Amino acid sequence: MNPSWFRQPRLTAPVAGLHGRLFAASMLAFVGLFVVALAALVVADVGYVVADVGWANLGNFAAVLVSPEILAALWLSLWTSTTTVILGLVFAVPMGYALSRYRFPGRAVVDSVVDLPIILPPLVVGLSLLVFFQTGVGRWIESIGLEFAFQKKGIILCQLLVSTSFGIRAVKLTFDGIDPRFEHVAMTLGCTRAGAFFRVALPMAYRGIIVGGILIWTRALGIFGPLMVFVGAARMRTEVLPTTIYLEQSIGRIEVALAVAILMLVLTAVALVTIRVVGLGER
Repeated sequence: MNPSWFRQPRLTAPVAGLHGRLFAASMLAFVGLFVVALAALVVADVGYVVADVGWANLGNFAAVLVSPEILAALWLSLWTSTTTVILGLVFAVPMGYALSRYRFPGRAVVDSVVDLPIILPPLVVGLSLLVFFQTGVGRWIESIGLEFAFQKKGIILCQLLVSTSFGIRAVKLTFDGIDPRFEHVAMTLGCTRAGAFFRVALPMAYRGIIVGGILIWTRALGIFGPLMVFVGAARMRTEVLPTTIYLEQSIGRIEVALAVAILMLVLTAVALVTIRVVGLGER
């Protein structure tokens, strides 16, 4: 008997055919439409610079970004967002690990509460903070010297409450993708549970932690509603880039608002590229 008779038939890729190509084209059409819509917004900004401001005035346009008011708002945005990342990851890493590894009563409720700031209108966060600090507990917190309302510390508090959920979710998904058997092997070799976390799970999750930190930073950089309600937009004091755009546009200085908007677009684009290259890994 010839052994070749028992060989498995060679599998070939299915033929897509006309219907398959039409289906793929319809799916890609939605991708193209969405990308074109977003690109049109960026092109509109650039077109305004070229047509209305003019190439000859680009120097004046760039000079807007180095004015004392804009530099103060930029600096305040950068250091508050960076502080928010540090504090956010302090919560995101242990919470992401706990939600990924442990099962406990009410876990579904806790998981939903973690996602609440993602779907909740950010303006509600600012209003809730304003009301909270009118309660007995809030007044006691302020009485011991921790004043947040209309203070720079309030910016960080708003950013932390609005953006940390994005970091928690990113870190949790990362730990979900790490096989817990690696930690079990480490514990059989003498590691404690904490040792297995710090020596095995945490180093393996560094990409996801980077992604979570960048998501926290970009979200914190762009929040607007809670800040207007809870800390206001006092120039050179509590004004950040999003509130600068609002203030400049409200008094008709569209070119200044547009300059700040383009600056935020550049910062966000750099963050997204970093997520793709560093966080997700470039193959």
